[in-house]
Amino acid sequence: MHEYSIVQALMSQVETEARKHGAVSVDRIELKIGELSGIEVDLLRTAFEVFRDRSICARAELEIEVVPAEWSCPTCRELLEAGARLQCPDCKQPARLLSGDEIVLQRIEMEAA
Repeated sequence: MHEYSIVQALMSQVETEARKHGAVSVDRIELKIGELSGIEVDLLRTAFEVFRDRSICARAELEIEVVPAEWSCPTCRELLEAGARLQCPDCKQPARLLSGDEIVLQRIEMEAA
C-alpha cells in the first residue's frame, strides 16, 4: 500500500513543477518503474486515479514504462540472463544490479496559461 504515498509525493512534485512553469493543467505524466522497485503498477494506477481528482492532474494520462531487472558482473561486465544465478559464470563474482529498481519521473506534459 505504499503506492498511495508514492503517488502523493508524485502529485506534489508534479504540482510544484506545474506552478514553476505557470501551467494550468497537466496532460500527461511518464514514469519509469523498475520491476524490482517493489511497486505494484496496477495499484499505482489506482492510487493515481484517486489522487488526481480535483488537482491540476485531473485530466492527465499516466504512462508507466516497466524497466526489467538487468544484472552484470562488476569485474568483466558480462550481462547475466534473466532468472540466472546472480553470480558471474566466468569470474564467480556476485552480480551487480544495473537497472530494475528505479522509480523515475521521466516527463510531464503540461498546458501553459
